[in-house]
Amino acid sequence: MIYSKQYYLDIFKVDTATLDRLVQEGLSRGGNYCDIFFENTSYGSLLLRDGAVTSGGNHIDYGVGIRVLAGEKTGYAYSESTSPADMLSCAKAAARIADAPSEVSPYGTGSPSRGEPNPNADRYPMATPWGDLRMDSFLPFLSSLEARIREKDRRIVKITVSLAFQVSDILMYNSFRELKWDTRPMGSVSATAVFSQNGKTENKSTSRSFRTGAEMLSDSLADEIASEVVKGIDSRFEAIRPKGGKMPVVMGAGASGILLHEAMGHAFEADFNRKGTSIFSDKMGQRVCSSGINIIDDATIPGARGSLNYDDEGVPGQKTYMVEDGILTSYLHDRISAAHYGVKSTGNGRRESFRYAPLPRMRTTYMESGTARAEDLVSSVKKGIYVDEFSNGQVKIGEGDFTFFVKSGFLIENGRLTAPVKDINIIGNGPRALADIEGVADDLAIDPGAWTCGKEQSAPVSCGIPTVLIRELTVGGVK
Repeated sequence: MIYSKQYYLDIFKVDTATLDRLVQEGLSRGGNYCDIFFENTSYGSLLLRDGAVTSGGNHIDYGVGIRVLAGEKTGYAYSESTSPADMLSCAKAAARIADAPSEVSPYGTGSPSRGEPNPNADRYPMATPWGDLRMDSFLPFLSSLEARIREKDRRIVKITVSLAFQVSDILMYNSFRELKWDTRPMGSVSATAVFSQNGKTENKSTSRSFRTGAEMLSDSLADEIASEVVKGIDSRFEAIRPKGGKMPVVMGAGASGILLHEAMGHAFEADFNRKGTSIFSDKMGQRVCSSGINIIDDATIPGARGSLNYDDEGVPGQKTYMVEDGILTSYLHDRISAAHYGVKSTGNGRRESFRYAPLPRMRTTYMESGTARAEDLVSSVKKGIYVDEFSNGQVKIGEGDFTFFVKSGFLIENGRLTAPVKDINIIGNGPRALADIEGVADDLAIDPGAWTCGKEQSAPVSCGIPTVLIRELTVGGVK
C-alpha cells in the first residue's frame, strides 16, 4: 500500500528541513553517505490450540535508524523516539562511529531515484486493512480452519492453528535527497496437526503467507490449508529409512526451493563475495551450471512474501537474474557492495527493523522452468530419491557444503516412485550440485509458506523451484 507523502511525514513527525539537518549532522565528521530509516509497525497474533484461544495480542514497534558510511566504516545508531533531539543524538553517534574521511565513490543506485512512489505500481494493496478489524473478528476463520482439518482425518489428536499479521509504515531519506515511502502488509496463517495410529504419532505443519490485507482469510484458503495438513500422512506412517549412499536426487517443485535459497542463494549475496568468503567470489561471468538454467531473485511478484516496492535503502524492488543460461551474471547487491563493484544496487538491502543496518538479503528466489516433464525426470532414474519437503538446513558459505533433513520423499526404483522415506539427510556442495543438474521440468512453483531467512537478522522471503534432477548427492540413511 502506498499512501500520500504527508501521511508518512505526519506519522514520524518530520519534514524535509529536519531530514536535511539530520543528514548534515551525519556527514559532519567525514562520512560520504547518510541514510535515515523510519519504521512504524503494528503486529497482531492469535493462536488456537484444540479450539481454545491460548495466546494473542497486539503491539507496536516504532523508531528510526541513522546510518553513516565512510569507506569501509559504518556508523549506525537508532532511537525509539523521533523527537528532534533524540534523532539528532542518533545522527551524531553514527557520525562519530564512522569518523573516517574517505574517497570512496558515492553509494548511489547508479542514477538518481528522486521520483515519488507510484501507488499504481504497488505490489501489495490491501482491500481490508488489518488494523480496521477487531481481534475477535478473526476467531471464526481460525475455528473454521480447525474444524475443516479435524473432519479430514479421524487420527488427529491435536490441532494448533494461528494467525499473525503486521503492517509496516516505512519512510526513507538519504544524502542524495531521495525520499521514499511504503506501507508493507503481511498476513500468515499456520496449522499443525498431530496424528496417532497404532501407538505411533506423526505431525504435519503447513502455512500460507502473503503481503496483503485481511481479505486473504477466505474459505478457499482454509480449504487449501486443511487439505495440505493431511496430505501424505499415510505415507509418513508407512515411511522407511532407506540405505544411504551417493545417488541421483529429484527435488520436487515448490518447497524444495529452500535448498536453492540456502545452498546457492546465500553464496550469491554480494557481501560474502566482496569479502571473499563465498565459493562464488571468483566466478563472475563463468559457467556455474548447464545452459538453459536461469536463477532469479525477484521483488516484483504481486503479494509474495518476499516482494518489495522498495528495499530498506530506498532502492526500487526489481527482478535480478543471478544466473542466465548457466552463467553467473550478478550478485545480490546493497548500496555498499554496489559501490565496491561499480554496479547498480539490485535492491537487496534489507533489515529486520530500524534497529539494524541493512545487509544484502534475498527476496523471492527461484529457478525458472525448463523444458522437461517431471515424470520423465523420475522415469530416467534407476535408483535414487525423490524429495519434496526439507527442513533444518545447514550451509557453509565459504565451502558451499550443505546438509538438509528430508521431511518427505520417496525411493525411486527403476523409474518409479515406490516406498515413502523419512529420517534422512541430503548432503552435498552448492556449486557441485548446480553443475550436476541434469534436467529441469516445466512446472515451476513458488511456495506460499511463511519462510523466514535468518542471516544475522530475520527477514521474510519466498522460494520456489521446478522439479529438478541432480546427478548425484549423498543420502544419509541406514548404513
